[in-house]
Amino acid sequence: MTDKEADGGSDPCFAHLLVDGHPVDPEAARDVARFRRAERARLIAARALSAEERRRATANLITELANLIAPAAGMTVAVYWPIRGEPDLRSWMHTAYAAGARILLPVIIDENAPLEFRTWSPDCRMTRGFWNIPVPTDGEVARPDTVIAPLVGVDEALYRLGNGGGYYDRTLAHLEPRARAIGVGFAGCLLPTIYPLPWDVPMDEVVLSDGTRISA
Repeated sequence: MTDKEADGGSDPCFAHLLVDGHPVDPEAARDVARFRRAERARLIAARALSAEERRRATANLITELANLIAPAAGMTVAVYWPIRGEPDLRSWMHTAYAAGARILLPVIIDENAPLEFRTWSPDCRMTRGFWNIPVPTDGEVARPDTVIAPLVGVDEALYRLGNGGGYYDRTLAHLEPRARAIGVGFAGCLLPTIYPLPWDVPMDEVVLSDGTRISA
């Protein structure tokens, strides 16, 4: 949705009221978009931690994640390459890989399409993808059974506030069978609500760096 106002009358088919096949109220969607932009900016600014604060918070988060997931052979987990101050789970990726888990990283193929997941290993070649995010160059495309998604914010119903592209919502909605979705973030990103819209997909579990854990 954009903030552009309609310039006269409704289309007879009401197609302009559909987003990704979902009926929406345009004014409500615009209000939600404005709210989310403001909260996203506030929360991204709030995670500009000092190097020591970030080290401690990341270590705490990885400990909490290790208590939630026990990586093992036969497990396929999608993680992410950190951007914009997101929690850096790369040391956890190495540990999980060494334990025999298959580790995947998300790749943006098209702005309006679900993410593709490619296999990663500590020595794999990486290249710059969409938004200049490193992705495996030659990784095999695979389907995760668990998806770990970074949180800018999250609400009490486990709806995730991300960077605004909608990639994880789109991807989780299309994965069959549905993957276990775990949101990870720094303390202080919990909101009462993000005012979820029909296409938003909640996390199954959330873990934060202060030990907060929420399950659906």
